[in-house]
Amino acid sequence: MKSIHLNTLDIGGAAKAALRICQSLRSINCNASMVVAASQIREPYIFSDRNLPNRIKYRLFNDFSKIFIKLSGFRTENKILHSPNLFSCYSAAFLQSLTPDIIHLHWIAANLLSIEEVAKLRQPIVWTLHDMWAFCGAEHYTEDFRWKDGYYPHNRPSYEKGFDLNRWIWERKRKYWQKPMYIVAPSQWLGECVQQSALMRNWPVSVIPNPINTEQWQPYDKKQIRQELDLPVEMPLVLFGAMGGGKDPRKGFDLLKKALGYLKNENQQLQLVIFGEAQPHQVQDFGFPVRYTGHVKDESYLCKLYSAADVMIVPSRQDNLPNTAVEAISCGTPVVAFQVGGLPDIVVHQKTGYLAHPFEPIDLAYGIQWVLEDPQRHIQLCAQARAHAVEKFAYPVVAKQYLALYEEVLERHRQEQSPER
Repeated sequence: MKSIHLNTLDIGGAAKAALRICQSLRSINCNASMVVAASQIREPYIFSDRNLPNRIKYRLFNDFSKIFIKLSGFRTENKILHSPNLFSCYSAAFLQSLTPDIIHLHWIAANLLSIEEVAKLRQPIVWTLHDMWAFCGAEHYTEDFRWKDGYYPHNRPSYEKGFDLNRWIWERKRKYWQKPMYIVAPSQWLGECVQQSALMRNWPVSVIPNPINTEQWQPYDKKQIRQELDLPVEMPLVLFGAMGGGKDPRKGFDLLKKALGYLKNENQQLQLVIFGEAQPHQVQDFGFPVRYTGHVKDESYLCKLYSAADVMIVPSRQDNLPNTAVEAISCGTPVVAFQVGGLPDIVVHQKTGYLAHPFEPIDLAYGIQWVLEDPQRHIQLCAQARAHAVEKFAYPVVAKQYLALYEEVLERHRQEQSPER
């Protein structure tokens, strides 16, 4: 069985999840490859058209999209990415020339495929969602509920002005996407969103988590790794990470700072480590010593960071199935997070970490303290976190779920193509 996986890039959170799905299928001898618009990873199963005109085309398409949004008069306070997908880096004809049995879409924003081009694909389509874009307008995440009710003039949020870009894009999706695709949600939360959405509520939906290579992401000896990384051996170590996590309000960095303030008042001692961004020019006072690692490309180093930590904090306001939380538990590090989005799929409350009430910094602080205060309980939490990762997210576990879905999709497709119908 041959599947091609489409993701705009091969770096970033969604790209990492898509790549791991592809790798997990290859680990059970499935013929899986990736097609991306711009590649930075050199692997024989990752295809990117490296012709200079095509690379220029990809950048021009993104520039044109930004200009279009600006000239349209659309204004919004939702600063999260908006993708109109008016252009297409690859044609449906080219993708079909690769003769896949399954075309597996992932994060196709930034003009990997236009809305119209998706509709031209003739092979069965499986689509793993890495955010809300597929069933929204141009937004990738939103706090309003137009995606449930449909995008109409009367329910437009007050924080949007000018041309109704989101309604226009949603209408284009509704017009062109007549044939249902097989949707995969990595979390129960996103699966429920799909089932409630005006655009996709009648489409088949499966919940399959994003996998992780648990043989690569595994615990190291904590004391030894702290000495190697020049981190304090005896002090509790708290880890926070996200690409641009300090700037993206969804990631809840402000809520973490408030939680740390409560811990400071309780005279809690700890070392904070932040990865994913460099130390800001204006030094922030967390009340605790802090180490910034900057952007970490080396996954073995990142694995050691997780292993060195006593607890990983994921204070997101809105998230699907964050890679950082899955990576942490695979390395045997408990996670403290709010009970939102896909985080309850990763954090089993008081078994693999702590789920705080949204969005209460004082409960987040209590969760951090609860994980750290009892050494014997902490050992048990670490073991349970690792076991949960192996049981639910390991490559073979997830790959077999995808293979079963592929077989079901192909059987339905054969029945639909049968002349007896």
